[in-house]
Amino acid sequence: LQGIFAVGREPAGLVFDGSNIWVANSADNTLSRLRASDGIPGGERAVGRNPNQLTFDGAHVWVTDYYDSTVMSLDYRRGVRQRTYPVGGAPAGVLFDGANIWVANYGSGSVSKISMRP
Repeated sequence: LQGIFAVGREPAGLVFDGSNIWVANSADNTLSRLRASDGIPGGERAVGRNPNQLTFDGAHVWVTDYYDSTVMSLDYRRGVRQRTYPVGGAPAGVLFDGANIWVANYGSGSVSKISMRP
């Protein structure tokens, strides 16, 4: 064991952006950022209701907001919210395939695709 690091309440999902670990804190409606090399906190960012899953596309951290039925992108360097996209009900999974963001919508039995190309 190399350490235990405090984050928000009910941490649910993790993603690595090349330098930092991002944690979705589902009960606090926040994301925590920890420096991967030593766990030093980089602050918390407010997001939608019940964030639970994360992915990284090389420029943005993406987070599903379960109760808002949205997926949100944040600039990974500054943690600033970029865009919020409506998806199906209760999104519970998200991934980047190299060109698109895919979201598994638990509540509506569907999958949403967000194209990264204009």
